[in-house]
Amino acid sequence: MEDRGTLLCAVAAVAVLVSGMIELGTEVWQFYSGTRHVLFALVVAGTALAVGVMRRLPWLALALAWLIPVCQVVTGTPLVITQAAVVMIAFGLARWGSPVILWLSALSILAGAVTAMVLLGFDALRITIPSASWYLIAGTVNELGIGWQIGTFLLLGALLGMPWLAGFALRISDRARTDLARAARERAQAEETARIRDAQTRLARDVHDVVGHSLAVILAQAESGQYLADDDPAALKSALATIATSARTSLRDVREVLTTTRDSADDLDQLIGNLRDSGHEVLSSQEGMPLPLDEARRTTAYRVLQEMLTNAIRHGLRGGALIVRRNWADDAFEVEVRNAVSPGTAESSPGSGLDGMRERLVAVGGTLSASRNGDVFVATARIPLS
Repeated sequence: MEDRGTLLCAVAAVAVLVSGMIELGTEVWQFYSGTRHVLFALVVAGTALAVGVMRRLPWLALALAWLIPVCQVVTGTPLVITQAAVVMIAFGLARWGSPVILWLSALSILAGAVTAMVLLGFDALRITIPSASWYLIAGTVNELGIGWQIGTFLLLGALLGMPWLAGFALRISDRARTDLARAARERAQAEETARIRDAQTRLARDVHDVVGHSLAVILAQAESGQYLADDDPAALKSALATIATSARTSLRDVREVLTTTRDSADDLDQLIGNLRDSGHEVLSSQEGMPLPLDEARRTTAYRVLQEMLTNAIRHGLRGGALIVRRNWADDAFEVEVRNAVSPGTAESSPGSGLDGMRERLVAVGGTLSASRNGDVFVATARIPLS
């Protein structure tokens, strides 16, 4: 955008210079000779320079817009029609000038119009008119009185003020577009940050579920090993083998989570089977025809069941059976886990595991209910199929 503005100023400067040369060739030489030709050429060149630098050096354009007319009045150099390009300068200063230049240019328009009216009133412009037509206009305005002089002041102010307002409007429009673009970038950055944080939260939750489930199985096996008979090395080796298998499974699952940030295991039967292989009694049943789940719901079902089994092992009655019921309906998939708790055990406050499961389910439109009925704890997750 900046290069385009510079190019437009350069093209406008060339146009001003060419039109000025044409004017000098057709009008000035008819009335003046000698050094006045040089002064006319300097006026045209200065005006073209002011137009050319108004994008890059607006302060210089403003200075030239004042310096050239002042020098003309001092030297008695006639006005040049090409100086009407001052309207371009007014536009450029409002469009690209700094805040100081912006308001100085607005004051300059007012001051220029007042100066022109004063000069008309004192008949000073009669000595600076390059042709009879311009001489007639100035003389007529002067003879018609103060009303016409004020009208000329207002006309000059409008001729310069309207392009200035146009440049100011484009300036505001550019600033609005810049602000909108900045807001869009900040919004995109905020969304990306939220996405990264959400991915980190999911990753931490997955690692927690995998490690927590494996540690619960390992802990249960290690504690049961304390009650094995000393003269039964086969049972001890079996318990140690189960612990080793659970540890390897945990390492594999953690590796998958860290490399893909999602779980590739979609077989809930395998999850239940692994728990049985570790020595836990699991009673599993399934109702209805299994339906395909998308990746998000499949991962949620796997992780929620994994966490439910982990909590059942950790807080349930030692050696008690875990009851898993899966129900496939037309609109939802439900999975329920029941485990016995020690009679008379006081109900504990919900832990972070239940909150984590609820967050997972809410993300796919599901729900979680958990309650204790006597000496049985029941957790039920519902996942909508669409």
